[in-house]
Amino acid sequence: MYDFDTVIDRKNTGSLKWDVKENELPMWVADMDFRTAPEIVEAIAKRVEHGVYGYSVMPDEWYGAYIDWWSRRHGLTMEQEGLIFCTGVVPAISSVVRKLTTPAEKVLIQTPVYGVFFNCILNNGRQVLENPLSYNGKEYSIDFADLEEKLSDPQTALMILCNPHNPIGKIWDRETLAKIGSLCKKHNVTVLADEIHCDLTDPNCGYVPFASVSDECRSISITAIAPTKTFNLAGLQTAAVYVHDKALRHKVWRGLNTDEVAEPNAFAVTAAAAAFTEGEEWLNELRQYVYENKAIVGEFLESELPQVKLVPSQATYLLWLDCGEVTEDAQKLSQFIRQETGLFLSHGNQYGGNGNRFLRLNIACPKATLRDGLERLKKAVRKHIGLAE
Repeated sequence: MYDFDTVIDRKNTGSLKWDVKENELPMWVADMDFRTAPEIVEAIAKRVEHGVYGYSVMPDEWYGAYIDWWSRRHGLTMEQEGLIFCTGVVPAISSVVRKLTTPAEKVLIQTPVYGVFFNCILNNGRQVLENPLSYNGKEYSIDFADLEEKLSDPQTALMILCNPHNPIGKIWDRETLAKIGSLCKKHNVTVLADEIHCDLTDPNCGYVPFASVSDECRSISITAIAPTKTFNLAGLQTAAVYVHDKALRHKVWRGLNTDEVAEPNAFAVTAAAAAFTEGEEWLNELRQYVYENKAIVGEFLESELPQVKLVPSQATYLLWLDCGEVTEDAQKLSQFIRQETGLFLSHGNQYGGNGNRFLRLNIACPKATLRDGLERLKKAVRKHIGLAE
């Protein structure tokens, strides 16, 4: 039995998330307020004790940990030569954008989506092409007519697929992924699948790797994966890309090496291998805890703050809150909430699509912290719409 209830003081630790004013409560950026699995800590401590931290190579242990994990848990068979180390999923995305597209070409994303995708595209002189997801007031789906129209544009060279999708927490099913793959193949568009949240699914709920759907999907895709979100290891800069097609793999490998993001630090290999070989029990308990937190949020909003709706999700510890009855400018609402109560949330404007009416809430925290955040949210929103406490 692992401990997820203890509140850990993360202030004064150089934390991006917790470098905030006194009495502020950050529930925005996607890292967890839990200690990582003790098995991982033990493995890192053993590496620390060695005392020599020279240049590292990629041992068979690292490859085996990834290959076994994805085969056993996700049904994706990866050959060792298809795996390439990289320092992070975001560096990999930027590198792929630079290597596989030319300036002014278009990169398609499905919005609302992780805001850094915009940066990876625009900062490299490419054009963002949005395929906005359809929203019926409860859940999102793909507008395939719009998707094909935009994939058929000769200037569209790359599609970044987010699965599970951040911020809506949706797992795209096999049929949907197969249709995406077929359309991209038809229009000669490469798929870069960001699957970093894939292990953070609800209990008894799996995800489908894009590359596992068909030979077609496997041949046109690059899959970005990592233990960092799952085991709270983002600060160690450890990730991987999987590319089955030999010619495509060479381009990706050249891009990552040219950008100097293909070499591990002294702890990146140890932490990843320990996570995938020793961290399974911890992860299963974490998923249950996050699922319980999600239920707490749903019940709280329904009974205490019905003006805010929780979008149903199957994955991630990030909840997408529909504030359409409260605002059409989530950025201003988030600023108001932080000013009034100290609660720091992500505003949906940065995710594109219809994100202007949504807030994103990180629930990977002890239940006491979550309840504190919910009370702050209630207080601020009620004041914003003119309801007395």
